[in-house]
Amino acid sequence: MNILLIEDEPSVAAFIRKGLEAHQHTVTVAYDGRDGCHVAIQYDYDLVILDRLLPSLHGLEVCRRIKSAKKGLPVLMLTALGTVRDKVEGFESGADDYMPKPFHFEELLARIQALHRRRQTNTPAAIYRVADLEMNCYNRTVFRGGKEIILTVKEFSLLEVLITHNNKVLSRAYMAETVWGIDFNRGTNLIDVYINYLRAKIDKGFNQPLIHTVVGVGYVLR
Repeated sequence: MNILLIEDEPSVAAFIRKGLEAHQHTVTVAYDGRDGCHVAIQYDYDLVILDRLLPSLHGLEVCRRIKSAKKGLPVLMLTALGTVRDKVEGFESGADDYMPKPFHFEELLARIQALHRRRQTNTPAAIYRVADLEMNCYNRTVFRGGKEIILTVKEFSLLEVLITHNNKVLSRAYMAETVWGIDFNRGTNLIDVYINYLRAKIDKGFNQPLIHTVVGVGYVLR
């Protein structure tokens, strides 16, 4: 894979680069947020590994700009900021995966491969409908009752998992693994946080709720 690493700490960048190149990946390193953003948009990469605390341009803004220009380019945030709030902010900015430092290199490799597989197998060409909710996975639009609903990248992905398993109860572990990647920390309440985000956009203001909690199991869209 052709990977762009945006990391301002030279020793960390060198460690990651050496490990990735040992596994036959090609790695370009940018040590500055603004430069990394420019390189990501101007050149072709299969994946971006992005720190949050960067000089000149914060990692969250870098991610937003990359995703605005190249929606399909996977971004893995690799950062020392690892609270649930930090992860939510990362995913809200468009990150496809979020991995706190310190980290095990084998897990980084596994997450990279998981993102690559998801990109290779992602063929969103279907339109799904549940009641008055319509989701177009080709042009990535969502409408309910004729009103367009704007979702973040992760909100869209979570809704896509729910709607493609319409009427099937999904566990938190399944949703975490499908939307956020392998080895997701199942002790976090991030799934519940994002379900609440979806409910605020999908169900609030409508008479019929579509997202339901199954106590002790997970969630279902019906």
